[in-house]
Amino acid sequence: MEWLTAPFEVAFVQRALWGGMLVSAICALAGTWVVLRGMAFLGDAMSHGLLPGVALSALLGGNLMLGAVASAAVMTVGVTALGRTARLSQDTGIGLLFVGMLSLGVIIVSRSQSFAVDLTGFLFGDVLAVRQEDLLVLAVAALVALGVSVLGHRAFLALAFDPRKAQTLGLRPRLAHALLLALLGLAIVASFHIVGTLLVLGLLIAPPAAALPWARGVRGVMAFAALTGATATFGGLLLSWHLSTAAGATVAALAVALFFLSHGLSGLRHRRTRTSGPSHPHSPMRPKEA
Repeated sequence: MEWLTAPFEVAFVQRALWGGMLVSAICALAGTWVVLRGMAFLGDAMSHGLLPGVALSALLGGNLMLGAVASAAVMTVGVTALGRTARLSQDTGIGLLFVGMLSLGVIIVSRSQSFAVDLTGFLFGDVLAVRQEDLLVLAVAALVALGVSVLGHRAFLALAFDPRKAQTLGLRPRLAHALLLALLGLAIVASFHIVGTLLVLGLLIAPPAAALPWARGVRGVMAFAALTGATATFGGLLLSWHLSTAAGATVAALAVALFFLSHGLSGLRHRRTRTSGPSHPHSPMRPKEA
C-alpha cells in the first residue's frame, strides 16, 4: 500500500490535498446552484473575467487575490446590472462582459515587455504550491460560503425552481441573484490559484452534476458533490504523483471522469429497474425535497 500513502507523506502534497478538499467544499456549495440554474456559461465568463485584476496586480507587484476579488466584483455588478436590461438577454450581456474583461486582461499583459504575468499559472493553477497561509484563506472562504448558503438557502431554492414564487414570497429575487453571483465569485476567486481558471469549472460543475442522479435534495447534492470533489482531489494527486502529470489538470479531469461514471451507473440502474418490474423511478428534485 506504499504507492497509495507515499505521495501524502510529503508536506507540499499534504497541503495540496487539504487545499483541494477545501476548494471542493466551496465549489460544491456554489456549483450546486450553477448546475441547477444552468449557469455554466456564467461560471466560465466569471472565471476568465478575473484576468484584468490578476494581471494588473501582478504587474504592480500587488496581491493577486485582491486583484481577482476586484475583477470578480466588477463581473458581479456588471452581470447584475445587464440582467435588468429588458432589451438585452442575459446570455448576451454575459458574453459581452466575458469578451470585454478578457480583452482588457490581455491588453494589460501586453503592456509588460517582459510578460511578467504568469498566465500559465493563472489558467492552470498550481495545486502543489499551496502554502499554509493559502489554507487559512481557503478555510475562511469555506466558512463564508457556508454562511451565505445557509442564510440564502430559501431564496436560492425559490429562485432556482420558481423565480415568480420567490417574488410572491417576498424573497427579493434580484438581491438573491446578486448574492448567488457573489457566492459564485467567491468560489472562483478561492479556487483559481489552486486549479486555475480553465480548470475551476471542472470542480464547480462536474461534482454537483455527478450527484444529481443519486441525491434526494439540494443539500444532498452539496454533500455528494463535496465528497466527489474530495475524491477527485485525492485520486488526482495520487495519479499525478505516479504518472508525472500536471496535478491541477489531473484533479479536474478525474472530476469529469467521475461525472461520466456516475451517469453511466445511473443509466444502468434505470435499465435494470425497468426490466425487473414496476418500480418508482427517480424523479427530479423539487423544492419541498430540498
